[in-house]
Amino acid sequence: MLTEIITIGDELLIGQVVDTNSAWIAQRLNDIGIKVKQISSVSDDVEHILKALDEAAMRADIILITGGLGPTKDDITKKALCKYFNTGLKFDEPSFKIIESIFQSRGRQVTPINRLQAEVPENCMVLHNLLGTAPGMWFEKDKKIYISLPGVPTEMKGLMEKIVLPKIKERFPLVPIVHKTILTQGIGESFLANLISDWEDSLPSNFKLAYLPAAGMVRLRLTAIGDNEKKLRNEVEEKARELNNYIGEYIYGFENDKLEVLIGRLLREQKKTICTAESCTGGFIAHKITSVPGSSEYYIGTMVAYSNEIKIHELNVDIDTIENQGAVSEDVVLAMAANAKKKFKTDYSIACSGIAGPDGGTDTKPVGTVWIAVSSNNKTITRKLQLGNNRDRVILETAQHALNILRKMLIGEL
Repeated sequence: MLTEIITIGDELLIGQVVDTNSAWIAQRLNDIGIKVKQISSVSDDVEHILKALDEAAMRADIILITGGLGPTKDDITKKALCKYFNTGLKFDEPSFKIIESIFQSRGRQVTPINRLQAEVPENCMVLHNLLGTAPGMWFEKDKKIYISLPGVPTEMKGLMEKIVLPKIKERFPLVPIVHKTILTQGIGESFLANLISDWEDSLPSNFKLAYLPAAGMVRLRLTAIGDNEKKLRNEVEEKARELNNYIGEYIYGFENDKLEVLIGRLLREQKKTICTAESCTGGFIAHKITSVPGSSEYYIGTMVAYSNEIKIHELNVDIDTIENQGAVSEDVVLAMAANAKKKFKTDYSIACSGIAGPDGGTDTKPVGTVWIAVSSNNKTITRKLQLGNNRDRVILETAQHALNILRKMLIGEL
């Protein structure tokens, strides 16, 4: 069973709006055992839409369309669908009742242009949208299914979850697909592949492994296809557990785990507190930690010591240390971590200093050089990193490394 996703709208093609709908739809379809063959974005042009529909029908069994269903003149999906399915429009009373209810709840009257949203192609099955004014539509032609949904993400997701996915599962015998995502930190993709090559070679023929590198981490997505979903899930879990024998020191979580959430849970369980002293990251580590609800239980505060003067006067880093070793050095981050922990009276501290770039590098300390120190009441761990010359990546990877060092300290691995 193959699906194609078509998103409609000039705003997508000029980069004004990022297409998040396709990624979400593709993931949910994959969860129920449907493969996505292709994803396309097309302009607000009838002929372009018609051509995209024709081409999609040659590749896929289900064609899913989002966008172009609003009340304005540039929303022309219904017009294109009427032409494609050789039909006219009809007024759908249940859709209009929903539109009226939404407008009344906002203290507004339905306008003639909004009333037009209750008009749908005569030969479609209407998918009533309880979260918005644009109904979805389900068509069938030449053994193909065409589903048109609003482009507003909340409305699209509501229709997908409540109507579209259940109807597809009812209609088709689907082969189970099971995924397991393993999250690693502190090792590059090629080194990771080398360490697990024997394990990867041992995977059954119905298993597939994908490497998904990102700043400061590599995701390993293990996918299996089979007839018995329960058996498949057990097999995937067993294969994932085997990875501990190869790369256990680099695995920090699974699926959508975030380091800041994991360390927050550990700090709360252990009733410990933490502070940060940041230079090159400019408060980004603090931002990640405090993005977690309830972080005030364990996070005390930060000192963004961006200049040497702040390092010296607020964090009591010895001026001779900075002059002799440089601001980006092990001795400086050791002092920053120790003095921040003392200043904020916490159990742990994270300190970092580096050259995020694009300027400021030297032959001995090129752009991307970063020192990290993570301190507890009885030990301090330091790391020197070379993170390249992309400023945003240096900041993000520094935060990821620092949080993972803290995680390992909290679970006794360091």
